[in-house]
Amino acid sequence: MRIALDAMGGDFAPSPNIVGAFEAVERNSDLEILLVGDPARLAEEIAKVGSLPQTIRIVESDGVVGMEEKPTTALREKPNCSIARCWQLMAAGEVEAVVSAGNTGAMVAAGLRTRLFLKGVKRPGIAVRMPTVKGSCVLLDVGANPAARAEHLAQYGLMGAVFARELLGVKSPRVGLLNIGSEEGKGTDLYRETHALLINSPIKEYYIGNVEGRDLYHGDVDVVICEGFVGNVVLKVSEGMAEFVLKTVGGSLMKSLTTERDHALQTLTKVTEQFHYQESGGAPLLGIDGICIICHGSSDHRSIRNALKMATEIDNRHINSQITELLSQQNS
Repeated sequence: MRIALDAMGGDFAPSPNIVGAFEAVERNSDLEILLVGDPARLAEEIAKVGSLPQTIRIVESDGVVGMEEKPTTALREKPNCSIARCWQLMAAGEVEAVVSAGNTGAMVAAGLRTRLFLKGVKRPGIAVRMPTVKGSCVLLDVGANPAARAEHLAQYGLMGAVFARELLGVKSPRVGLLNIGSEEGKGTDLYRETHALLINSPIKEYYIGNVEGRDLYHGDVDVVICEGFVGNVVLKVSEGMAEFVLKTVGGSLMKSLTTERDHALQTLTKVTEQFHYQESGGAPLLGIDGICIICHGSSDHRSIRNALKMATEIDNRHINSQITELLSQQNS
């Protein structure tokens, strides 16, 4: 499998991207990585790690989209920046996947420009894995499509169900629509229209109806769908609340303990890791004719390595072909 890695993307680039790529090919001999970026800068960092493996090569790009830049403006002014070059490589069929810890808006915007959508997909959505008391669930969309229509959300339900079944191992994933109440008829026209589409969709046996924000962590729903604006707020609030609770509760607990401090610290560390983006690596942009993994801007080498691994798992599990099959059933 060939993956284009935005070597210049991220708060600490390019070092963690290079190290992550080296670790990924060391663990998977069938993986080929194209490091997209400034050749001189990359060569300088590669020299600190070692010699370049045969399964990694450098592809030149011109410029980087900064985290604070407006995506559309930056892509217009830097048409061959590292993010744009990654998408160009996938559009040309030179790679099967793109991975970046760079500007999320630019990643999505560049993808939309290529129009590399799976057949039948109206708008792609970003899916993240969220921890619950019973394991984990999928939240979709968390930022790619803040002005979603009902047909978009219904498609997210289909895509999320495939993702949960194949990557979370849930045989019959329960799909819920995030709303202000669980009763039927709740919410705006958008939610009522989405509900009507889902109860007549190919995943109608999985659809459990409306769910509330507090249901997200109970573990009674495996896929939670919403528009990108709401999903992004939910994600950021969840990250902040997790950090707050772990610091306050964990700090107080450690101060009160006189014995078993090491065991308590190990337990807290294990709980904390459920919220770390490094473990999953990144979030897939589902609905793309190819594979796109969007990583956190603060990604370290472990996160990049795991993001590359996720790309191969999506490919191995044939998630795109399953999504296409479900969409064809919905449209028939």
